Amino acid sequence: MKATDNTVKKTFPVLQMSCASCAISAESIVKGLKGVVNASVNFATATLAVEYLPDEISPENMRDAIQDGGYDLLIEEDKNTTAETLEEIHRKKFGDLKRKTILAIVLSIPVVAIGMFFMHMPYANEIMWALSTPVIFWLGKGFFINAWKQAKHKSANMDTLVALSTSVAYLFSVFNTLFPDFWIARGVEPHVYFEAASVIIAFILLGRLLEEKAKGNTSSAIKKLMGLQPKTVTIIQEDGSHNQIPIENVSIGDLILVKPGEKIAVDGRVKEGTSYVDESMLSGEPVPVLKEADEKVFAGTINQKGSFRFKAEKVGSETMLAQIIKMVQEAQGSKAPVQKLVDKIAGIFVPVVISIAIVSFIVWLILGGSGGFTHGLLALVTVLIIACPCALGLATPTAIMVGVGKGAEKGILIKDAESLELAKKINAVVLDKTGTITEGKPQVTDILWLDNDDSRKAALLSLEKQSEHPLAEAVVRYFDAEVSIPVSGFESITGKGAKGFVGGQLYFAGNYKLLNENNITINEVLNNKAKELSSQSKTIIWFTDDKQAIAVVAIADEIKTTSQTAVRQLQSSGIEVYMLTGDNDSTAKEIAARAGIKHYKAEVLPQQKAEFIKQLQTEGKIVAMVGDGINDSTALAQSDLSIAMGKGSDIAMDVAKMTIISSDLTKISEAIKLSRQTVTTIRQNLFWAFIYNLIGIPIAAGILFPINGFLLNPMIAGAAMALSSVSVVSNSLRLKWKK
Repeated sequence: MKATDNTVKKTFPVLQMSCASCAISAESIVKGLKGVVNASVNFATATLAVEYLPDEISPENMRDAIQDGGYDLLIEEDKNTTAETLEEIHRKKFGDLKRKTILAIVLSIPVVAIGMFFMHMPYANEIMWALSTPVIFWLGKGFFINAWKQAKHKSANMDTLVALSTSVAYLFSVFNTLFPDFWIARGVEPHVYFEAASVIIAFILLGRLLEEKAKGNTSSAIKKLMGLQPKTVTIIQEDGSHNQIPIENVSIGDLILVKPGEKIAVDGRVKEGTSYVDESMLSGEPVPVLKEADEKVFAGTINQKGSFRFKAEKVGSETMLAQIIKMVQEAQGSKAPVQKLVDKIAGIFVPVVISIAIVSFIVWLILGGSGGFTHGLLALVTVLIIACPCALGLATPTAIMVGVGKGAEKGILIKDAESLELAKKINAVVLDKTGTITEGKPQVTDILWLDNDDSRKAALLSLEKQSEHPLAEAVVRYFDAEVSIPVSGFESITGKGAKGFVGGQLYFAGNYKLLNENNITINEVLNNKAKELSSQSKTIIWFTDDKQAIAVVAIADEIKTTSQTAVRQLQSSGIEVYMLTGDNDSTAKEIAARAGIKHYKAEVLPQQKAEFIKQLQTEGKIVAMVGDGINDSTALAQSDLSIAMGKGSDIAMDVAKMTIISSDLTKISEAIKLSRQTVTTIRQNLFWAFIYNLIGIPIAAGILFPINGFLLNPMIAGAAMALSSVSVVSNSLRLKWKK
């Protein structure tokens, strides 16, 4: 069906999906509906992006069809309600999964202890039966439900394997407990496998719990971005009266009052008043921006000390903040998750295992003579037990747990397996400037006095303490040890600086314009120093009395001591390093040169950062983005591997897959090395888990019997299964001691 101008594009949350093949099933259900032009289900974000003809089909029709397939669709119109409902569903699901996992582990421990060491104690089988039944049919019922869903769609996955092996091991054990004489009469010892069944459920639940925890963090980033918008705004009516209204009711053209410290609600243009606005969420630059009449202001930015009125120009989904939220959502949703190797192979593995088990039984029945049925039944059960996916289920979560723990010890927080998978492939790193390469805080770097009169230092401190200018705070911090003196007749001169009387003497602190307007003379030594500091992209503040300049102060955002080393490490390992910043070109050039970065871009907006990363990706590069601010969140979400600085914003850390707690860039190389080690361990674990199956299954089927008369006992199969799990866990623990 072709798209027309009448189509509607919407995104709905999809519930009840447990694996990547569930997403494929849900997608095919929606795609098959009349009136649907296109549909895409993303498992990572649990969303359905659909384009449809509203005259032919409604969201309710789609929900009904999806519910028939065993899933659900959330179609509430209110986006806030949807977000809250989804969060509540996730919280409930995570809590439920946590309880089930703990309970399954608690019940499985005594079953394993009895099955391995106390199997001959009185009523051993009955106790294990009693303890394993709730683990399999209550705590593990989700696996059976999902396996049935897969069967209905003619596919198989990890759940199918879990359901089959646990139910066969359980039913076979129940039969052996109730009718042991059946086997004794045939010269076979009736062993039980309750511990194998319950341990599989417990371990796989643990893996699911870790996965659910990682997935739950994506929506909190969006929620925090939405939280940047105030709930209400103050509207100025035509008669001059003030009226508080909800943000949803703001219209284009409304005149809005912004008081000191308030968040700006929508995009617009200043009509009256002046103030400094913290726009770091957009530009990433730490210095607030002066806003006067006719200047643009943006939703989510924070007003500082002044107040002003502005006219609303963009509201709702048109604001820059809403666009950032939308881009973060799209970037998070556009990346299809790397379908787990286990699930991929399980699709082929499960039917093959079932076929081998059935063929073994039939072959034994036909060729096995008088003991054919007994040996055939044992072969069928042994194949399904030895093929159980315990080692497969443990392969990834154990390596991740050790890798994540080791990362945390080194100050690197890692969110999920996907980021570990990708980190080793990174060949391009994009760094934000402010707060990532630099300290992110303006500070006094140089100061030259005409003379060293201490009373004048106190005068400068006193004057700057009164000032609202953001750079004044850097001067106040620098002279913190000085004792301030009362200031009289203080006046803030917008865009130029400030003046006031200290101890009866008039002083000025500000830029060159302020000195020029007040006919202040500048000593040649101070003037040359100011030119030299300006050429280094530093901001200059002059301090003068009413006749001449007394001092020149330089303020800059200093580069971190570890930044040069970090850039050198990355470049020496063949990774290209780029710097993006909202700052001006001369400052960007200076910082890039000092950090040793060859490629940089200045004056870039959040969406341009994301576009730059997209461009690198189209060139075939695997890109890591390192940032610390809200302005970086779109680019972080777009990148293949997102890394946040621990001292940055919560939103950057939520969007990012890795967080460097200390904000030390040298940790990036360590994170890449750790990811290589962890991925290698995961691959080794999966290799051993599959090799074990490839060798074990034919032996369990009886392939050695014609050669040397060897038949694998189901008890040995259960022990071999446990041994494979132990080898996987041991291999994961080796990661701890790697350098």
